[in-house]
Amino acid sequence: MGDAELTLTVMLRPAALDARRGIVRLHPEVLAALGLHPGDPVRLSGQRTTAGIVALAEPTSSRAILYADDLVLGNLGLREGGQITVTPIPTTGARRVVLSGAPEIVVAVSADMLRLALLGKVVTAGDDVSLLPQDVLPDAATQSLVQTARRSLANTVGFGWTTTLLRVESVTDSDGALVTMDTVVTWAGGHTTHGQTFHARPSAVRRAPAPPSPATSPASPVAPAAGGTAATAAWRTAGADATPAADPVEGEIVEDAANGESVPPVEDLPGLRAQAHELRELLDLGFHHREVLGRLGATVSLGVLITGPAGSGKGVLVRSVAAAVGARVAAIWAPELAALSNEAAARRLRAAAEALTGSDRPGVLLVADVDALVPRADAGPLATVFRQVVTGLIKAGTAVVCTSSRPEELDPGLRAPDLLSVQISVSLPDAALRREQLDVLTRGMPLAEDVLLDDVAGRTPGFVAADLAALTREAAVRAALRQKADAPETPTIAMADFSAALEVVRPTSMAESTLELARVTLDDVGDMAEVKELLTESVLWPLTYPDTFARLGVQAPRGVLLYGPPGCGKTYLVKAVAGSGKANVLSVKGAELLSKWVGESERAVRELFRRAREAAPTLVFLDEVDALAPVRGQGSDGGTTDRVVAALLTELDGVESLRNVVVIGATNRPDLIDPALLRPGRLERIVYVPPPDAEARTAILRAAAKPVPLADDVDLAALGTALENFSAADCAALIREAALAAMRESLDATSVTAAHVASARDRIRPSLDPAQVAHLAAYAESRSR
Repeated sequence: MGDAELTLTVMLRPAALDARRGIVRLHPEVLAALGLHPGDPVRLSGQRTTAGIVALAEPTSSRAILYADDLVLGNLGLREGGQITVTPIPTTGARRVVLSGAPEIVVAVSADMLRLALLGKVVTAGDDVSLLPQDVLPDAATQSLVQTARRSLANTVGFGWTTTLLRVESVTDSDGALVTMDTVVTWAGGHTTHGQTFHARPSAVRRAPAPPSPATSPASPVAPAAGGTAATAAWRTAGADATPAADPVEGEIVEDAANGESVPPVEDLPGLRAQAHELRELLDLGFHHREVLGRLGATVSLGVLITGPAGSGKGVLVRSVAAAVGARVAAIWAPELAALSNEAAARRLRAAAEALTGSDRPGVLLVADVDALVPRADAGPLATVFRQVVTGLIKAGTAVVCTSSRPEELDPGLRAPDLLSVQISVSLPDAALRREQLDVLTRGMPLAEDVLLDDVAGRTPGFVAADLAALTREAAVRAALRQKADAPETPTIAMADFSAALEVVRPTSMAESTLELARVTLDDVGDMAEVKELLTESVLWPLTYPDTFARLGVQAPRGVLLYGPPGCGKTYLVKAVAGSGKANVLSVKGAELLSKWVGESERAVRELFRRAREAAPTLVFLDEVDALAPVRGQGSDGGTTDRVVAALLTELDGVESLRNVVVIGATNRPDLIDPALLRPGRLERIVYVPPPDAEARTAILRAAAKPVPLADDVDLAALGTALENFSAADCAALIREAALAAMRESLDATSVTAAHVASARDRIRPSLDPAQVAHLAAYAESRSR
């Protein structure tokens, strides 16, 4: 690649897509000047020398800046704004890479799985690396392998894998080498990869790993967040309700924390105390007081199904209660068992049952994610074997406790009186319970004085215990990277670290949300005072003050429909509403829910609202809702949309109440929406978002120009008056184009002048259709009568 090199300024890029994947971004012209293409490796020299994979930055980014994440900054030994030298290096595959990490990670993650996590990354000795797969620039050959790594790590380590850091001890041949499937990856003093194909040896039972520390890098100055307390350890593994072991012997019963290892008392499990009390009474009666039942001529069934969101602590609940009643626990992860052949899975299942019943101590068989083993649809022979084993264990006096985060996918026959007759539900924690959980999780963490856990709890709706554990780890890692160079004797975790962690750690229930939230509020929306007031009352108040509505005996509005010409700010308003309130946001375009397969569209609607209820308080945004809910009886799709409309109406105003969930629909064609959707109790508030007038265009221009240094000769008021038929999007595009005009004139430009605005005015044309605007205005007039 020649001897090309450039000295640039390094800036932090906090994008979740790039976080800790070794990706650095450069302006396209800088990439061309260095003779690089996206995906090429580069050497980065600051206080230290490291390497990364280059990707394209936005065309509007600065040519003098290299954008990197906090991990790359830490490896460079620099802070934001430091100077680095960028040099192309040849693409060389590493022959051997040796890494170190926390003992619990080394035990849980095999060398083969570790190689998949590092695949496509360039590594340098002495660097910190993460387990996050390099899925930003995967090639076709490794894309499926990267997805395999992501699933395997989540199943093996729990949610903590996203924040775990490792240290590169050595790289054979040369630093800045690429990890490929030919690379031999080794844990320092531990396992080594064996071949070029990933081999996942399944196990019937698992050993609950110790919790990962918030920063597993040896260089991290922040003490492990667990602080040595059993309660913190348990909550940090609460998300791993089912975590496979590191290759146990077939048929082995692996006893976990309930059998001598430390488990938290129930008092240290906020949000699970009532469920723990119910489960403890049942197990204590079944294990220790059967004679009382015998005198009464009754028996007790020890089959229990525990349901609740993934990561809510169902597994740790069972272990804590088992320890309290003196029972031993054998754990099985159902998806892993289901992946085996029927013969092998049945053999392991029966071996686990025989080991439990052959002991003189009471036992509990914990089956996590049981819906994978006994699904509602297409249950195979293994489901029959499982029922037989469960029936036999319960008759023998052994408890069988199954957990599931998707009970609707579970075969209803499993809840028969002689099987899982008792059901215990774990709900999402509210703000008060999240505050208690944060108290437990941060016990032993050196928090700065400005940390307000009440504020953190209020900003984490929809978070379960595992999500909060990931949040505290992420905050600790960011604090470690921030203070790494200074190495203070008493490092602390500041509120800014929690705020930064909140940008990348999302609740598990929101993993499929498609709306990228901008840092905007309703105050950033130019003009539209009446529309903003209606949205505040209809959306923000129900989500922010549900107790006030309950106290006054008023049912909050269920939904809002925004309609108006394209480009007039409907989606931007929703983003502003989401930025103004403390609610999760689920976004979907209407057509995304439609499927050609019978029943799949209705199932997608039900799944959307199930996720919304789990993540409450939630804002559900249905963009282009006319494609999802057209007038019934007028389609030519075989009735698919009619069934979807029926499913949507049922979810909005059916038997199961939408508590703390508000739906916002947006459309350019309100006349095409089924009228039943617009009645009270559904999308009852219908809000017209009109095209901006001269005053509104001026306000929009001012809002869009806030970060832009305008010269004194730019008259936004006069410009707003002249922009007839310009939508809000057109006005924002005009300001953006004016800034680009200034850059074309000179890359050293310090302001945008009237001449630049005039040049942009020649390029940007109005997008509003007067006929469409008149039609929508007439519709709004007819609704107001």
